[in-house]
Amino acid sequence: MKIFLSYASQDRAVADQINRALLEQGHDVFFDREDLPPGEEFHIRIRRAIERTDLFIFLISASALDPGSYTLNELDIAERRFTRPSGRMLPVLLHATSIQHLPAFLSSVTLLDSPGNVVAATADAVHRLVLQRQRKQWGMIGGSVAVAALVAAVAWSARRGGTLAPERVGRDGAPSMLVPVGDFVMGDADAPLRRVLYLDAFYIDQYEVTTARYAKFLAANTSVTPPDGWQEIELARVPEMPVVNVNWNDASAYCTWVSARLPTEAEWEKSARGSDERPYPWGAISPDLERANYENASPDAYGGGLSKVGTHPSGRSPFGVDDLAGNVSEWVADWYVDTLAVTTARNPTGPTTGSMRVIRGGGRLEQREGIASTKRYAAPPELRRPDVGFRCARAAR
Repeated sequence: MKIFLSYASQDRAVADQINRALLEQGHDVFFDREDLPPGEEFHIRIRRAIERTDLFIFLISASALDPGSYTLNELDIAERRFTRPSGRMLPVLLHATSIQHLPAFLSSVTLLDSPGNVVAATADAVHRLVLQRQRKQWGMIGGSVAVAALVAAVAWSARRGGTLAPERVGRDGAPSMLVPVGDFVMGDADAPLRRVLYLDAFYIDQYEVTTARYAKFLAANTSVTPPDGWQEIELARVPEMPVVNVNWNDASAYCTWVSARLPTEAEWEKSARGSDERPYPWGAISPDLERANYENASPDAYGGGLSKVGTHPSGRSPFGVDDLAGNVSEWVADWYVDTLAVTTARNPTGPTTGSMRVIRGGGRLEQREGIASTKRYAAPPELRRPDVGFRCARAAR
């Protein structure tokens, strides 16, 4: 997507970070004006860039709104370019500003006001806009053949270094969702693991691995020990239930079998809480049974204990990932550690050895405080429990 990034020179440092995050997503960003010739040619180049852009991002600050700032000229051009600004304009609040001081054109669309990392929040917002546009395009194209052709074209574009597809389908047929590149805050105020981390873009399964998909894995890998109680499960009755009673080694083997891997602990948490430090995947609203399956002590996992994957769409994360709170807890790739090394700030994978593997996402047996997105659990990799399952992840490129 072609993006024009409008910012005051005083805000160049944060603008540069946003530019790099958007470039990592594969966008074509008009950012640097320093190599443009002065005078009339400068104005012509700016106008042409705005007229050709798909998305105009305006970084709001006192400097950008100063009457002498050139950013207001850019905003005027954008107003003439976009008669309907919704989905085409993204005003990003860098500093607290009274709504009365904003130009009418800016205040006509929803402002991005992130209490957390503004760079990651902007990248996430752009990702969601791309997702909305491509879903709208898919809805306008009739027939499964046409949709398949579009998906193939998007995937080809992603492989060629263009915009990454917002969704992919894994080897096992499971849909996976894109989590874009950028920073996020891991951990809450009381967590010793709390840290600002940078993650490359990756895909994560939208749903936990189901019994139906795991049955195919067992059929193709007869040396793998089935989950406890597997022979008693009526698979035809529960094909969309998450598989449980799987230990870490078998979960990892499944992901490898489908050309994927278990998500790292950091990837799992970013998938759950985005970049705005939300306590739950859906936001700050206290948990309820419309959003998650929890406080469910049914003795039979497949007879009242578990929910079908995707049963709680109102509990989705900001990236469209389901069931990251409640239903089943999930194995992730990392060995358990109390704290991260201070130098571990980019794509952390945890220690290389250990005795316990990390489990994330409180399951159906937990109380509401146990399903918060920052809660961490650990267990020996041999553990099998009726409330622990998994999902897979894969690199974006």
